[in-house]
Amino acid sequence: MCSSPLDFRLGVLSVAGVESVLAALHQHGTHYGLEVGPTGNRRPAVQVSSLLEWGVIGVQLVVTMVMASVIQKIIPHYSFARWLLCSGSLRWYQHPTEDELRSLAGKQKGQKRKDRKYNGHIESKPLTVPKDIDLQLETKCITEVDTLALHYFPEFQWLVDFTVAATVVYLITELYYSVANPSGEMNISVVWCLLVLAFVIKTLFSLTAHYFKLEEGGERSLCITFAFFFFVKAMAILIVTENYLEFGLESGFANFSDSAQQFLEHQGMESQGPISKLTFKLILALLCSLIGAFLTFPGLRLAQMHLDALTLTTAKFTQTLLHINFLSPLIMVLLWVKPITKDYIMNPTLGKESVPLMTEQTYDTLRLWAIILMCMLRLAMMRHHLQAYLNLAQKGVDQMKKEAGRISTVDLQKMVARVFYYLCVIALQYVAPLVMLLHTSLLLKTLGGHSWWVYPEEDLPCTYEMNSDSVMEAAPAAAPTLASVVETGPRASVAQLSVALGGLKTVFTPLLFRGLFSFFTWWIAACLFSTSLFGLFYHQYLMAA
Repeated sequence: MCSSPLDFRLGVLSVAGVESVLAALHQHGTHYGLEVGPTGNRRPAVQVSSLLEWGVIGVQLVVTMVMASVIQKIIPHYSFARWLLCSGSLRWYQHPTEDELRSLAGKQKGQKRKDRKYNGHIESKPLTVPKDIDLQLETKCITEVDTLALHYFPEFQWLVDFTVAATVVYLITELYYSVANPSGEMNISVVWCLLVLAFVIKTLFSLTAHYFKLEEGGERSLCITFAFFFFVKAMAILIVTENYLEFGLESGFANFSDSAQQFLEHQGMESQGPISKLTFKLILALLCSLIGAFLTFPGLRLAQMHLDALTLTTAKFTQTLLHINFLSPLIMVLLWVKPITKDYIMNPTLGKESVPLMTEQTYDTLRLWAIILMCMLRLAMMRHHLQAYLNLAQKGVDQMKKEAGRISTVDLQKMVARVFYYLCVIALQYVAPLVMLLHTSLLLKTLGGHSWWVYPEEDLPCTYEMNSDSVMEAAPAAAPTLASVVETGPRASVAQLSVALGGLKTVFTPLLFRGLFSFFTWWIAACLFSTSLFGLFYHQYLMAA
């Protein structure tokens, strides 16, 4: 570190804003002068270390402000979501024009006037063509102009671009924490990850609500059926002991309940605990049911695209990656099944003795990396799945040729164009579970106190876990701080907020977050694999029959 003070110099346009900040700082007994530049302009010479000490500006705040500016100014012009669709790797089938269909079908005989006259008005019947018409659709690369007609393209672009921005903020924040190791700062990347999850839930809710508005009602019944199925499944999973599924929910809830009860007692309130275990698990089951209903159609669509993508490619390596991509949720599920994976990996039986290969911390780290790698694989396979979906237009025309009769040109054009116009709906159904898995894993790492590095057991960094003793020790220390806040006056609001946040830290511990986000990560993967497996059975056997 440089011992000499660094000057944080701002431009001329920011002098007024800086003067207001300096005036506020001057009221608290600190003076920061303005120096005159070579051209006569006033520029503040504020030391960065002083600003950091006062909390006026911090690294995480700077990163957030810069990323917000990037989202507003740069991403609309250089969008990763637009690149995924318009990079030239995806080709869509254009619907035939009426003139092309007329020329392929030959000249159609005109109808008699008495057949076309109705109540004094001439009724023109739509042009029809034989279903077995020799029609070959033309393909075209997706361009930026083509995306303007896609349904849900703004939602897809916002979700993908905001996810990229939030992931970059998370990486920079993790680098900052590994280098500077700040203490007493709130990790702002948690807020970004929570915002990403909120946008994903909102998008999935709007897509599911779209199915409820259809007149047929089959999709509505399917969503409700799967919601009840996942509710029962969640209730069954939540009663399984941690000897088989080691989420850490039991220990996390016990730690939360004891800490909250002692914190409330210290505040002078009598309480038996914030919530009972039955109510806690019932709320989790309802949330799991909602997530399962949202992931019903993404899983069914993934199964269909998987089958079509396998027939689209002939390379054995690509087919292997497609199979791994389809089975990746199952692999994630098995990572939390203790008798199948953890016991055999950590304590394999070699001869007559079981030699531990790694510690629990190392296994948790490797599990996080496995989830990240499988999310990256799913993103890499996105192009194959979307192209398999776009090929449904030609597949539908080929299926139509096997049928007898005639079809109107309007219906034929709608059948072909509908596939392309709903491309972003399919892309959202493919990306949304991926984003949920990725950011629940990131929250599990950050809030659960895990690490990205594989340490030997004796070199592991100390993970702060709050227990009942630490709550009792921290609670008396908070009381005089709150009393001193009343006396100081100008700093009362800041100090009261600090005391309140310190009290919340004693209640919402890493042990609780570790159990919650482990369970939700596992549950999202389980729901996605269950619906995908049902979709595979439906499309391969029921549809074929």
